[in-house]
Amino acid sequence: MDWSDRHCRYFWRLLTKEALLYTEMVTTGAILFGDRESHLDFDAAEQPLALQLGGSDPEDLARCAAIAEEWGYSEVNLNCGCPSDRVKKGRFGACLMAEPDLVAECMSAMRSAVSIPVTVKHRIGIDDMEDYPGLTRFVETQAAAGVSTFIVHARKAWLNGLSPKENREVPPLKYDMVYQLKRDYPELEIVLNGGINSIADCQAHLSQLDGVMLGRAAYQTPAMLAEVDSALFGGAPGPTPAQAVAGMLPYIEHELSRGQRLSHITRHMLGLYQGVPGARRFRRHLSENAYREGAGPEVLEQALAMVSEAA
Repeated sequence: MDWSDRHCRYFWRLLTKEALLYTEMVTTGAILFGDRESHLDFDAAEQPLALQLGGSDPEDLARCAAIAEEWGYSEVNLNCGCPSDRVKKGRFGACLMAEPDLVAECMSAMRSAVSIPVTVKHRIGIDDMEDYPGLTRFVETQAAAGVSTFIVHARKAWLNGLSPKENREVPPLKYDMVYQLKRDYPELEIVLNGGINSIADCQAHLSQLDGVMLGRAAYQTPAMLAEVDSALFGGAPGPTPAQAVAGMLPYIEHELSRGQRLSHITRHMLGLYQGVPGARRFRRHLSENAYREGAGPEVLEQALAMVSEAA
């Protein structure tokens, strides 16, 4: 949340044409009672794109799934992995792993409402839940409801005692548990999330699993996404960072004409030159100037020139 918004996704899509992109988690209440356009709008170039929902009421989730399909999304995903207190109080996110039957009812309702894929993202467990038996009980219950794709964050979520940030870092990663899940349920599509930091990591996991989901690594070092199409899909190499910057300029001009601020777009690009000479100057120039009143594409062009000079 607050990261993979539509500006970020447009930028990512310039780097990879093949990867499936995910929205921020959007609650059912935001869609049914809030500013629907602000939560659901996307550029057609972002496809294929999945909408991730947060909620626990089967009827509300079914209505939102139908709206997502009408809006043009390629997939609907239910979040059963987010550990924040706000999510827990709303009875969605990771706390739902303690209620597999309710989740199955939600998944079944969404599947009945749409023809696009409906998937679930979850942890390997929560709190004192039994390790592997608890995970398989959750997965089997969803599979019985017709779910075939599971995106598994290979960490437990401790809903009491750890902050959301700590829950992304402190609980140990248990990849072997996810590998075992695939071996025991070969008919299911098992996608791994958590601690994947490079294309080499992706390739290693893909030797045993059906897919990988990148989170922080894709955000902090987005240039790695330019390797995805060639390394993982057998396609053409992605653009250079400079080409990606050039590709963003028309988008920025269009969005500024609609009243958007430059900083809302370029904040997602700060890590583009991570590890490259001039990266600090690139980040600093954007950070210090993109928020200024009247800032336009020239700010990004100036930042790019600083990297070129350093290189």
